[in-house]
Amino acid sequence: MKYQLLLLLLAVVACRPSAQDRISIQIPSAQTEAEYIWRNLQDTKFFDEHGYQVSLPRGPLMDELKEKARAGKLSDEDYTRLEKFVVERVYRAEDYQAGYDKIENERSLINQMINALNPSAYPWGFQSYDIYTINLTLYGPGGSYNPDDGSLLVYTTPQGQFKSYDNPANTVIHEIVHIGIENSIISKYQVPHPLKERIVDTFVSLHYGDKLPSYRVQDMGEQRSDAYLQQPADFIALDKVVKEILQ
Repeated sequence: MKYQLLLLLLAVVACRPSAQDRISIQIPSAQTEAEYIWRNLQDTKFFDEHGYQVSLPRGPLMDELKEKARAGKLSDEDYTRLEKFVVERVYRAEDYQAGYDKIENERSLINQMINALNPSAYPWGFQSYDIYTINLTLYGPGGSYNPDDGSLLVYTTPQGQFKSYDNPANTVIHEIVHIGIENSIISKYQVPHPLKERIVDTFVSLHYGDKLPSYRVQDMGEQRSDAYLQQPADFIALDKVVKEILQ
C-alpha cells in the first residue's frame, strides 16, 4: 500500500507544471493592441513631459489623434476609427514571433532571477506573483506593468528587437521589480516618477548586475536615493528610506 501511494504521489508531482517556471509569454490580439495604442495616446502629455520615445503606428490618422490627445479632445468616435485602422491595416500576428522567441530563449535566466527574490525579506511588503504574464506589443514607450495582476507589457519589433537592450531579460526584470514595490512603496508614499525609476534601476543593478551585465541605470536627474541604497540589504528598510527622502 505504501509503495502504491508513493507511486501515485510521484505521478501527481510529475504531472504538475514546474514550480520554478514563473512566466507566461503572450502575443496580443488586434483589439488588445488597439486598446493599448489608445491608452498611449491618452498619455501623450505625460510622455512629452518626461521625454519618452513612444512607438505608434504611422499615418495621417495617428498624426491627427496625437494632436487631439495633446489638446485633450479625443472622443469615443476616435477610438472606433483607431480600432478599425489597427484591425484592418496594421495588425499581423506574425510580427510578434521573433520577439516571442527571443524572450523564450531567456526563460531560464528570467526564472532564475524571479526565484532568487525572497518577498518575505522585505517587511514593507514586496508584491510577488506565482506567474508573471509577459504581454508583447509593438507599441508604447518600451515597458509597463500592472501591480494588481502581475502582468507586464514588453515592446518588441517584427525583427525581435527591444528598446534599450538587446536582451529582453533586462526589461522583464525591471518591470517585475516595479510590480513588487508599486502598491507598498510607490503609491503609498506618492513617490515621484524619476525617483521611482531610480529606485527600481538601483534594485536591479545591485541584485542582478552579475546576470545582466548590460543593464543601465537611467539618468533622469534623480539621485537622492543613491546614498541610502548601496547594497542589496539596504532595500530591507526601503520604506524608511523613502519616507526620509520625501520628508
